[in-house]
Amino acid sequence: MSGVTVTQQSAVAEPPDTGGQPEPQPEPQRDKLTALGGLSALSLDAMASVAYGPESIVLVLAAAGSYGLGFTLPVTVAIAVLLAVLVASYRQVIAAFPDGGGSYAVAKAHLGRRTALTAAASLVIDYILNVAVSVTAGVAALTSAFPSLYDQRVWLCLGVLALVTAVNLRGIAESARWFMAPTAVFVVSILAIVVVGLFRDAPVSTEAAAGHASALAGNATAVGALLLLKAFAAGCSALTGVEAVANAVPSFRAPRARRAQHTEVALGALLGVMLIGLAVLIGRFQLQPVEGVTVLAQLADASLGHGFGFYVVQFATVVLLGLAANTSFGGLPVLMRLLARDNHLPHVFALRADHQVHRHGVLFLAVVSAGLLVGSGGDVNSLVPLFAIGVFVGFTICQVGMVRHWYREQRQGWRGKALLNGFGALLTGVAAVVVTGTKFTEGAWGICLALPLLVLLFEAIHRSYARIGTRLELGRIPGPVTRQRSLVVVPVHAITRLTRDALSAAVSLGDEVLAVTVVHIVPDTEDRENADALRRDWELWHPGVPLVEVPDAHRRLGRPLVGFVNELGSEHAYGRITVLIPEVEPARLWERVLQNQRGALIDRALRRHTDAVVCRLRLRM
Repeated sequence: MSGVTVTQQSAVAEPPDTGGQPEPQPEPQRDKLTALGGLSALSLDAMASVAYGPESIVLVLAAAGSYGLGFTLPVTVAIAVLLAVLVASYRQVIAAFPDGGGSYAVAKAHLGRRTALTAAASLVIDYILNVAVSVTAGVAALTSAFPSLYDQRVWLCLGVLALVTAVNLRGIAESARWFMAPTAVFVVSILAIVVVGLFRDAPVSTEAAAGHASALAGNATAVGALLLLKAFAAGCSALTGVEAVANAVPSFRAPRARRAQHTEVALGALLGVMLIGLAVLIGRFQLQPVEGVTVLAQLADASLGHGFGFYVVQFATVVLLGLAANTSFGGLPVLMRLLARDNHLPHVFALRADHQVHRHGVLFLAVVSAGLLVGSGGDVNSLVPLFAIGVFVGFTICQVGMVRHWYREQRQGWRGKALLNGFGALLTGVAAVVVTGTKFTEGAWGICLALPLLVLLFEAIHRSYARIGTRLELGRIPGPVTRQRSLVVVPVHAITRLTRDALSAAVSLGDEVLAVTVVHIVPDTEDRENADALRRDWELWHPGVPLVEVPDAHRRLGRPLVGFVNELGSEHAYGRITVLIPEVEPARLWERVLQNQRGALIDRALRRHTDAVVCRLRLRM
């Protein structure tokens, strides 16, 4: 059995997506998300941020001493207000842009291509960093419980990443089933801390913080606007992941927009309740940050005691932080599909495999995240300063785009909606500036450099596709089909069944066929004997195809064939020259290492240095 693989130097596939038009066949709904499945598959990042969002606020306010900690609840309420604004906005984004894309789709429609690419670049960076931060934070929580594993943290990070990647390659609906139980356990645990804690007049236990040094500043500073802004910006890390649902709308079952909206509202409600509830308990129990123990661990200790409930909360936090990377695996491949559809990324990212998986996007995210994990040594502190900048840029662009959306439509009540989005854009813009300024020397400069570079990369890819499209005359009616005089060249080095099949295919493809063999002109008896034997056997076989000998004095293979093909093209009026390379393809993968790779060598040389069409005929053994 044989197969033919055709490669042409100028052949480029058109974009595989239909530009948002309905597909001719309905997509299988079993591989799509329900609202509950979307909550477990796409909210892990936002849910897990409960573990470090309140702590980020407390650590900033601790610079003002005990008095500063009294502002934990007001700052958290301000963040919850922003959360409500974002949820309301993204509900409208989902309805207006059911093909997904979030900030990128909004900016593309209302703010122009360059702004849309900036939003897309910020989201790409945020999704990649989310994977690295989530995995390292989860492993850090694990190594805190088991210090003996600390030296193995990089391998543990890579193991968790491999697990999440493998699950997502099975499909986003499959990943939702896997992560539903850990999400439920974590949410129930946090709500239990809040509900039980509200009925406590004092902490049940302070064992978790016993023996640990306080992180409260001894020389307290005044609580000024800058300190509150820094606390607000730090706490906004809890808002990362809010946009993931809007980015992944196509992953939901029909009616997908309505299901995605329900998921967005449920995510916002749960996240808001947990953040405000934990902030209330921080003030109620007058907790102070201590070194080596998280604020969430202290709250679990104070509400539930240092027993079974405490360890359930810790275990659920470890698992959810480790799996929070799944949010990126749900959102980034869909965003990359849209970028590929618009010719800003290679079209391969728009292809979908079984179970509706954008496999290349998933693998790209896994490989880049693995590089970050190895480069950081599995240290979460080296990655956290970079985390929230990208998402704030995306939030701000999306809010500004929605203001313009309401202004253009001017439907009933548009002024109130535009005011809401404008207020959100102001808040997220301030947060982006504050976070970038305060974290610039801690690594934020890298994000400021990566954003424009990524935008330039998107534009370079777009220009390349535009040039290729011009050469292919895409969108234009081509001229009439004409018959061209064609020549097929078949490289041979022996007479076998493979040679016969290749010549049989060649005489079917072209008007003329030439068999070509490279003869090494060296003082070697074996080479001369092989050349004489092939010539003699060819005359005895007499296949009806002439055998041309191309001499070479340096035992080369590719360059002599390149020179021969180019000479044919310049001296003869052939409309098309095709080179048909016969190869053996073993059935077993390990047997392929036994091959001499002659076909691959000839293929590379011809594609780089000739205009010939290159075909590789494989005889499967």
